[in-house]
Amino acid sequence: MVCGKRSSKCLKCCCGITSILLIIVLIVLTILFFTLFKPKEPKITAKPVDLEKINLLFFPTIQLNVTLGVVVTVDNRNYGGFKYQNGTAYVSYRGVVVAEAPVEDGRIPARGKQNISSSLTIFADKLISNSNFLGDILSGVMNFSSTTTLHGEVIVLKYFKQKATSSSSCDISIVIQSQIIDSVCESKVEL
Repeated sequence: MVCGKRSSKCLKCCCGITSILLIIVLIVLTILFFTLFKPKEPKITAKPVDLEKINLLFFPTIQLNVTLGVVVTVDNRNYGGFKYQNGTAYVSYRGVVVAEAPVEDGRIPARGKQNISSSLTIFADKLISNSNFLGDILSGVMNFSSTTTLHGEVIVLKYFKQKATSSSSCDISIVIQSQIIDSVCESKVEL
């Protein structure tokens, strides 16, 4: 009988200590998740657009082909990776999409940065149909806008996943004669 009471008492003590330790571990993990491991917005920086090539011909017909290099830097500030899906970068001229380029899916490591680049070729047939095109050519300045959206998720400790959408947009001005380009970019991230 003494042995049975002692075993029961040891079992209750062991279960109590185990329960307390599990509660402490859960509290510590919860605190870490809401502080250190809390999913943070990845920082998206749209770098100034590069003018890779420009061809302008006036005779026999007006022809304009512009190739732009678009680079977006994604800075993953999380302690988990950022995995994004295929996306598309668009370039618009006066509200009309004149070019697009695919952005392949990928993964950015925890607390890492990655440059995502693409080349966009803008063709004249989509530009010439705009009634402002000739006026912009004669003024020597062409204004474009570019947008890129990446859908993905932040993965913390391989178990906690948070969906995220990263968007960037740029207003681009190209001085045709000197081939100088000026761009102002901003980004937005939604978790």
